[in-house]
Amino acid sequence: MKKQQFTIVNRLGLHARAAAQLVQTANRFHAEVTVEKDGVEVNGKSIMGILMLAAPKGSQIEVTVAGPDMEPAFAAIAQLIENGFGED
Repeated sequence: MKKQQFTIVNRLGLHARAAAQLVQTANRFHAEVTVEKDGVEVNGKSIMGILMLAAPKGSQIEVTVAGPDMEPAFAAIAQLIENGFGED
């Protein structure tokens, strides 16, 4: 299992397009992905769950990845978040 805290850096936060990118990335891999913010943990492969987190710019989220594709899944998700979802 890999777990890490990330800061949302893109200007609009984890809005619909960014959430969709995160879910699409997570769904490419055979791994369980969970995202947590302020004690609320959701399935990282669920668009509704990710949107429910309402994570604005500057908020902290924790991503946990486990399973057969853990390493490439974690790397892809980390890159997406750290690059501001390609927005800024």
